[in-house]
Amino acid sequence: MYGVPLRSLGELERAALDVLWAATEPLSVRDIHTALALDRDLAYTTVMTVLDRMAKKDLVTRSREGRAFVYRAAGTRAAMTADLMRDALAEFSVDDRGTALVAFVTEAGEEEREALRRALAALEDQP
Repeated sequence: MYGVPLRSLGELERAALDVLWAATEPLSVRDIHTALALDRDLAYTTVMTVLDRMAKKDLVTRSREGRAFVYRAAGTRAAMTADLMRDALAEFSVDDRGTALVAFVTEAGEEEREALRRALAALEDQP
């Protein structure tokens, strides 16, 4: 779905996505800079550059509002997490993927295993 391997995202890109996922509406560079600058020394132009690069990577969408752009995450956190998991599994052979999934489930907590059971049951119920 995304135009870049997600594991290659930088810390600032991930932080910007966290801000966008928490928002209920598109945000301006200034909004995102304000949120990110709460816990780091960060130039406005740095945020602007990072968002521009993220738009080129299809991680965010942008639209013009007046003279400025506003940004929104291109997908949900869940979709990005699924892409990360697919990317990781794609590096293994088919047999090794099964082994990796078993290792993951073995180390998962009960809540995660129950979520997997529900997801598999929902998939099996689909026509």
